[in-house]
Amino acid sequence: MPEHKFSSITKKVYEIAKPIAENLNLEIWDIKFLKEGSNWYLRVFIDKPQGISIEDCEKMSHSLDKPLDILDPIEQSYFLEVCSPGIERELSTDSHLQKFIGYEIAVKLIRPNENGEKTLSGKLIKFDKSSILIDISDKCNIEIPRKNISRVNLKMIKEN
Repeated sequence: MPEHKFSSITKKVYEIAKPIAENLNLEIWDIKFLKEGSNWYLRVFIDKPQGISIEDCEKMSHSLDKPLDILDPIEQSYFLEVCSPGIERELSTDSHLQKFIGYEIAVKLIRPNENGEKTLSGKLIKFDKSSILIDISDKCNIEIPRKNISRVNLKMIKEN
């Protein structure tokens, strides 16, 4: 899991969206431009400390729509979706990981490890450019090379 890199399209959209989000007291969590079936989707994930409402998504979508039409950073037609990153959000940047040190995460590996596990869960202890350290059970830490990681998500704890 190298540091999240924006594509040229998502970088241009980020430059347009960031000041709009800041004006609405929102943060851009992530931007994804992807093809699903025959359609292209531009997904702008927004966040704020109190959580995101549907009204926040509507305001951001309406505020972003016209500048995207005017500046036209995307050649093909696409659907714009503005949404929350969700409770079990993807942690794709170092700043995302930093915000959630001490929280439960799920780490999906590119290929199964020596124990045949494809996903590891535990409390995020620390990270650096080369690895992520998680506590998988009391005092049992595992260091996972970032090059072996497909994705990291915040994990919702289910209470009994």
